[in-house]
Amino acid sequence: MKKLKDILYKVAVEAVYGSTDVSVNILVFDSRKVTKNDVFIALKGTVVDAHQYIPSVIESGASVIICEDLPENTLENIVYVLVKDSKEALAIMADNFYENPSQKLKLIGITGTNGKTTIATLLYNLFKVAGFKVGLLSTVKILVDNDEFTATHTTPDSLMINHYLKMMVDSGVTHCFMEVSSHGIHQKRTKGLFFTGGIFTNLSHDHLDYHSSFAEYRDVKKSFFDDLPKSAFALVNIDDKNGGVMLQNTVAKKHSYALKTIADYKAKIIENQLNGLLLNINTHEVWTKLIGNFNAYNLLAIYATADLLEIEELESLRLLSGLESVSGRFQYLVSESGITAIVDYAHTPDALKNVLETINTIRTHNEKVITVVGCGGDRDKIKRPKMAHIATQLSNQTIFTSDNPRSENPQTIIDEMEAGVAPQNFKKYISIVDRKQAIKTASAMAEKGDILLIAGKGHEAYQEIHGVRTHFDDYETITEILKQLQK
Repeated sequence: MKKLKDILYKVAVEAVYGSTDVSVNILVFDSRKVTKNDVFIALKGTVVDAHQYIPSVIESGASVIICEDLPENTLENIVYVLVKDSKEALAIMADNFYENPSQKLKLIGITGTNGKTTIATLLYNLFKVAGFKVGLLSTVKILVDNDEFTATHTTPDSLMINHYLKMMVDSGVTHCFMEVSSHGIHQKRTKGLFFTGGIFTNLSHDHLDYHSSFAEYRDVKKSFFDDLPKSAFALVNIDDKNGGVMLQNTVAKKHSYALKTIADYKAKIIENQLNGLLLNINTHEVWTKLIGNFNAYNLLAIYATADLLEIEELESLRLLSGLESVSGRFQYLVSESGITAIVDYAHTPDALKNVLETINTIRTHNEKVITVVGCGGDRDKIKRPKMAHIATQLSNQTIFTSDNPRSENPQTIIDEMEAGVAPQNFKKYISIVDRKQAIKTASAMAEKGDILLIAGKGHEAYQEIHGVRTHFDDYETITEILKQLQK
């Protein structure tokens, strides 16, 4: 049990009805999970306003209500705390409840459209091999040193973040690398956290189903850097035109990385092949197993972060050379018949363009590039024709298929994609709604030396159709199909 007054430290409280000198059990924002002496935080969501559940949570035993609007009928035995922003209050209270864990380790946040998962995961791997106890909060998984937990969101809710950070502190973890999404920032999930550093990767079209405009999307990312403390570092990709924007109002120590422009951390691609990259980083040559220009940026960000966290330069370069690709991020296999299959999470126009341009840079052009791609349902519709245009423009053959249609009709999604195909590319695509059948057809089209790109889902091991999730793994599926074709 903890004292309510201690949990409310630094929360912008507008009024209190009752005493804060009371002991409480846990913090809860899901009305279905409330038990005796819990603190219920009423959040206003885009669909549901949890203020309507205040009477029922009191019946379930809640003794404290945190709310933006005071109920018409209040009870004498219940403490009501009026706040301006329940989401921000939840984040700060969660930090206090778990005894400010982010202040007891080095927490690094990675934000941007593409590259967050790769950078966070590879930083975890690099620091792990370097001998540190490390934590990871990513889209793919959550790691508390060696213990793995399933991730459900890019940025978990405030309670889960602090819960895992507390576990990390208790396990002796010294560094944690965390993906920070625009949703997470906008919903105040990272408020109250103490970041040792922030990394900006790039910014391109994404999540415009959630954000009203690209400018809002950019400014939400920027607010993460605005909130960094003076003691932190802000590391940005200055080749991206939004890199400078991220630094405009931050009080953190400013650092930059780039391949094309003057920066604190500089790299040049010497060789770009299907089996790896040869880079010159700050005058040192290093061979890495990762592929493509986008990974050159990722590796440079990792190198810069390691330097800022005081890993010795030559040791850092040695560790970089041993890093392997992350699950579902340009993950490839070569079949016995000589077909190369690449599985990538590319689900934005910019990411798809990066992957296909990388393939076209390192291919011989004596082979075909066959792309299987779809777009998610109940998400940003604007990018659908753009994705189709890019896929057909940069591939020899494209198959449009289902991604996670969710509640939408998958054929409708494909129809909206097809609207983006340029007339000269009409003969370069077909549509197959069933994703497994689309991958099977692409494999049957391929000959020795050809390159198959399965884009959009990457590490995801499910497909969601009409609200029902079933097991589906692109890498597993293409591996199985290519083996069958060899028989």
